[in-house]
Amino acid sequence: MNADYKVDLLVLGMGAAAQLAAIYAHDADPDLNILIATKALKGKGGCSRMVQGGFNVVLDPGDSHEKHLMDTLKGGQYINDQDLALALVEQATPTVKELETVCGCFFDRRPDGHIHQKAFAGQCFDRTVHKGDLTGIEIISRTTEQIFKRRIPVLEETRAVELLLDAEGNTVTGALLYNMRSGAFVTVEAAATLVATGGGPTQYRFHAPGPEKSADGIAMLYRAGALMRDMEMIQFHPTGLIIPGSVVAGALLEEGLRGAGAHLYNGEGERYMLKYAPDVAERATRDVVSRSAYLEMMAGRACPEGGVRIDAAHLGADFVLKSFPGMAERCAQFKYDLAHGMVPVSPSAHFFMGGAAIGVDCRASLDKLFVAGEDAGGVHGANRLGGNGIGESCVYGRLAGKSIAAYLSRPENRRIKDSAPGMAKEAMARISEPLSRRGGPSPFDNRREIQETNWVKVGVVRKESALEEALTDFAGLRRDVERASVSGRQAYNMQFNTHLDTLNMIDVSVMAATSALQRQETRGAHTREDFPGQRDDYGLFNTFMWRGEDGLPVFEKREVVFRHKSLEACQKHKK
Repeated sequence: MNADYKVDLLVLGMGAAAQLAAIYAHDADPDLNILIATKALKGKGGCSRMVQGGFNVVLDPGDSHEKHLMDTLKGGQYINDQDLALALVEQATPTVKELETVCGCFFDRRPDGHIHQKAFAGQCFDRTVHKGDLTGIEIISRTTEQIFKRRIPVLEETRAVELLLDAEGNTVTGALLYNMRSGAFVTVEAAATLVATGGGPTQYRFHAPGPEKSADGIAMLYRAGALMRDMEMIQFHPTGLIIPGSVVAGALLEEGLRGAGAHLYNGEGERYMLKYAPDVAERATRDVVSRSAYLEMMAGRACPEGGVRIDAAHLGADFVLKSFPGMAERCAQFKYDLAHGMVPVSPSAHFFMGGAAIGVDCRASLDKLFVAGEDAGGVHGANRLGGNGIGESCVYGRLAGKSIAAYLSRPENRRIKDSAPGMAKEAMARISEPLSRRGGPSPFDNRREIQETNWVKVGVVRKESALEEALTDFAGLRRDVERASVSGRQAYNMQFNTHLDTLNMIDVSVMAATSALQRQETRGAHTREDFPGQRDDYGLFNTFMWRGEDGLPVFEKREVVFRHKSLEACQKHKK
C-alpha cells in the first residue's frame, strides 16, 4: 500500500493520555517520527479538557500509596487488575510533579505553598490535586504547548475510522483516517500505534462527554480483533445537569461539589442519600449515588424537571463561587443559581471502566498496538473513583510514551509491516457508501434511536428481558445504520460524521449489552434488577471478549487475581 504517511509512532487522540505519550516518547528519543491525529482542533476537544474536579495523588506524609490502592480496589468492587491499579497510584506521584516541572502546569496551593488537595467521594484521605474546578483545561493547555514546543505534527479534524492490520490479522500496521475538512481519506502506516481517543459513552440520551465523542477507539479496537474486557461496566455520574430541550443535557456538576458537602434532595424535599448510605451520604461512590437517584426517580419521587436536586447553598455563596467558578458559570448559562439555590440533576453516562486489555506497559493483545486512557480497561474494576480518571490518562500516557520509546529502540521493532492488500481501499468504499445512497434512514434518527434504546434498556438499572430486547433492537438499528443515506459531499459534512459515529456507537452498544447479560449479579456500576446484590456463590471474575468470525462478541470469564492485596484486606478497608 502506498501510504500517505509512514511514521515510527502514530498517536490517535489528543487528550491527556495521547499528548503525554507523544511528549515522553519524543523526550526519550527526539529522532522518533511521531504523528498525532485528532478528531477536534489542537487542544480543544476531548474529555480530558472537560475535567473539573482533579487528580488523585499521594503527596501528604499522612497518606500512602497503600491507602490510595485500597480505596481504588474497594471502589472498583475488587475486580480491578491489581497490577494496573498499583501502577496508577504509585506513578501518580511522579506524574503530577512532572506535570508541573515538565509541562508547566500549576495547581492550586495551600497558604504554606504546598499543593492543595481536596476531598473526593470514596476516599479515606483528601488527595485530589486541582486547579479550581477547571483542572482539565490547565492540563490540556500546558501539554498542548509542549506538543507545539517539540514540533510534533498534528492532523487536526482528522478522525481515525479503522485500524489497519497485516495479512495475518495479528499486527496493527497503522490506521485509516478521514480528514473532515477536505473529505479525503488518509492512510498512515506506523511501526507502533497508540489508541488514546478517549471513550465517551454518548450512546445514551443523557451523557457527560461532548458530542464529538463516540467511543471510536473502543469500537475500532474491537473490530480489529483486540482482546477487550469489562464492557458491562459503564459509569453513570450522579449529577448531570438537566437542561430541557438542550443537546448538552447531562453536562456534569463534578465530584468536588459533593466532596465539599453539597446535599441531594428528591422531589419531596427528602435528603435521600441518608437512607441509602447513612455513613457517608452524598460522599458515597458514584455507582451508589447514581443508583440511588435512579431509584428515587423510578419510585415517583423525582423533581418537576424529571431528576433530583443538588443543593450547595448552605456552603455559602462566596465559597461556592470561589471554589467552583466553572460549575457556577455553567449553571448560570441555563438560569440556575448554584450558589444560592437548588439545581436539577440526573445520572449521566460518563465513563467506560472497560476497554482493551493491556499490561502496565500499555501493550494490547495485537502486535505493535498500544492503548492508554479510557480506551483501556482494568484499572478501575467495576467503578471508577472521581479523580482517578484524569489520573489514569496522565499516568498511563506517561507510561505509554516511555514504553513505546523503549519498544522502538530495538531495530527489529522499528520496521513497518505491510498492511493487508486491499484492506484500506475496501474500508474506504464501505464507509463512503451512504453518500451514493438515497432513501435510507437518517444518521441523526439512527443516533437518537441508539441513545434512547441504551438509556431505557441498558442504563443505570438493567434486567435480562430488557437487555435481550435491546440486542434485538440493536440488530435492527445496525441494519438501519448500514442502510443510511447521507446527502452532500464528504467535506465538512456533519451528517456523514454522524454516520461514522453511529457505526461505532452500535458496536459499543452491542458489546455493553451482551457483556451485561453475562454478569448475573449487581456489582459496582453494573446493577441488575433481577440480581439485586453481589453473589457470594458467583466468584469474582472479569468478562473478557473478542470479535468472533460472525462479528458478534465471544466471551471468556477469568477469575480475578489478587496479586497485591487479598480480598479480605480489601473488604476490611475503611474509606
